[in-house]
Amino acid sequence: MFRGKRYKENAKLVERGKLYDPKEALALVVSTANSKFDETVELHVRLGVDSRHADQQVRGAIVLPNGTGKNVRVLVIAKGDRANEAREAGADYVGDQDMIDKIQRENWFDFDLIIATPDMMGPLGRLGRILGPKGLMPNPKAGTVTTDVARAVKEAKAGKIEYRLDKTNIIHCPIGKASFGAEKLTENFNALMSAIIKAKPAAAKGQYIKSCVVASTMGPGIKINAARLS
Repeated sequence: MFRGKRYKENAKLVERGKLYDPKEALALVVSTANSKFDETVELHVRLGVDSRHADQQVRGAIVLPNGTGKNVRVLVIAKGDRANEAREAGADYVGDQDMIDKIQRENWFDFDLIIATPDMMGPLGRLGRILGPKGLMPNPKAGTVTTDVARAVKEAKAGKIEYRLDKTNIIHCPIGKASFGAEKLTENFNALMSAIIKAKPAAAKGQYIKSCVVASTMGPGIKINAARLS
């Protein structure tokens, strides 16, 4: 894989084989995030579970203490009073069948998150093949299928993120921007890790947190001492 000069210089600042404490690691992430844009900082956690088994799934959502630094564009699929509540709460787009048709016919995806009321999940569910692979299908566990759309919109705007396993048993999540600084990033990191640890399935055996890495968009990965997390 080709690595640019900046990446190689930043990689020299990371001690090979060292497992860092979270705050130290995030301070290093901030110092290596020296691109011309405000880089996103991501957390990558490998878990000792098998996502192929239903009883070993790890999935949930949390509002990060300091948000994500990203302006989340929210689409709400609802009717009547719920639609009005969504608009008042600050949803970017609100509609029902008209929005579902727009996605299907125009391949429209100018949004980051869909929140839907339960009664709209039947029509919306028909777009599963389109929305599923993009991670956009609303889910009750993530709080995106709800009758309290106003609360869901406000939480999304405040920095609510969803965490879930991929096929390789890794969770990938943004925890903020490099401009947040190490302290705020550490607060977000601790909140997310606490949620992941609390979500440990009863069927999980052995070491739960296998590895934990933080990195900025253009920076090197920095390993965190997983033994101190669980």
